[in-house]
Amino acid sequence: MFEDIPVDVGVIYEGERIRRKQMYVELGGPHIKEKFELTRVRKPEEVEDEKIVIIGPDLKDLEEGKSYPFGILVEVSGPQLEKDLEAVIERRIHEYCNYIEGFMHLNQRYDIWLRLSKKSFEKGLNTFKYIGKVLIRLFKSELPIIEKMQVTFITDPEKIKEIYQEAMRIYEERDARARGLKDEEVDMFYGCTLCQSFAPSHVCVITPQRYSNCGAISWFDARAAARVDPKGPLFPIEKGECLDPVKGEFSGANEAVKKKSLGEVTRVWLYTAFGYPHTSCGCFEGVAFYIPEVDGFGIVHRGFRDVTVNGLPFSTLADSTAGGRQVDGFHGISIEYMRSPKFLQADGGYKRVVWMPKEVKERVKDFIPKELVDKIATEEDAKTIEELKAFLKEKGHPVVERWKEEAPLVPVEEEAVAAEELADFPVATVAELARTAGGHRTL
Repeated sequence: MFEDIPVDVGVIYEGERIRRKQMYVELGGPHIKEKFELTRVRKPEEVEDEKIVIIGPDLKDLEEGKSYPFGILVEVSGPQLEKDLEAVIERRIHEYCNYIEGFMHLNQRYDIWLRLSKKSFEKGLNTFKYIGKVLIRLFKSELPIIEKMQVTFITDPEKIKEIYQEAMRIYEERDARARGLKDEEVDMFYGCTLCQSFAPSHVCVITPQRYSNCGAISWFDARAAARVDPKGPLFPIEKGECLDPVKGEFSGANEAVKKKSLGEVTRVWLYTAFGYPHTSCGCFEGVAFYIPEVDGFGIVHRGFRDVTVNGLPFSTLADSTAGGRQVDGFHGISIEYMRSPKFLQADGGYKRVVWMPKEVKERVKDFIPKELVDKIATEEDAKTIEELKAFLKEKGHPVVERWKEEAPLVPVEEEAVAAEELADFPVATVAELARTAGGHRTL
């Protein structure tokens, strides 16, 4: 099936990490603003089967060691295909790219991050044509409802900018469709294990009001995928008994998560960051992180390049919640989940959110209670915990009412003695704590 491809192709390569020193070139990623992957269902006459188009420089024409804007457009047709399947097909680009030896794909939609290894480039993987052939063959063999498929790879910055705007509009249309449906109105949730090659114990529970962590699959998308590919990574979950409507605990979700995680995770609370929070892989769009100094939550998204208000960057906070673990106070989330009435419901919702980047705030502004919009700080309002405290007090944020009396100041002499005593104890860095807790890092 892949005899004409210069590198191996198979499930064995899923989860392969390509470090910076091993990479030949990087496509998209955290340093590139505009990147995307998009799937469109077309009419049969609009798709030329197995056609592969490259707009801009090909792999062999890119400079080694550099990062480039990048876009993938997949166009498919078939009588059984429907618009609901676009997001599902799109999400599988992640899975099938990772089947290619020495080709790493992370994240989704406008957050994609790909790397080609030097080793695979030297073996001959020097054109997008090979990657296109692999994608077309895998998609058509595993999803026979795809009768015709063509793939376009884009590295031309101007063309990327043009299609990027269209992609963002399409993503928003998809997300908006699911907003009118409530969790209480359905008997079935859906699960996704697409990311288990990177986090074996992670199972995403997708409900009408809790989007997938990656932000790419809605309840409608998952339902469509489970119907057309019943043996695939997306599957139905009988909701079962509602054990706690506030925390979002359902007997059916517990059973499904326990089974699909092989017993690693036995309970999940869908609407909270504490107790048994929803697990995360590493493909989440953002992280909700608890800030004990103010008894509130900060939010940070993948595209935020500065440190957050607690002094930690997105990468460190992501380490604290990734890997399929349940960690109190750390919660991988999608941007669309922030638009849900169930968002951190058990923790107080937006009454408990105290800080987020301005970019995210603008994107979800219409879904934050009007009386709270100006009371949530951004990087322009507070860069430190002390500045955050002052801002929250000045604005009268509801979280201020939760604060306990400040502890009495410790005399300088006592503080010095305490410091000497603590000096005898080994101190781990945040990075070391993340490693020992099972986190992962891409350098």
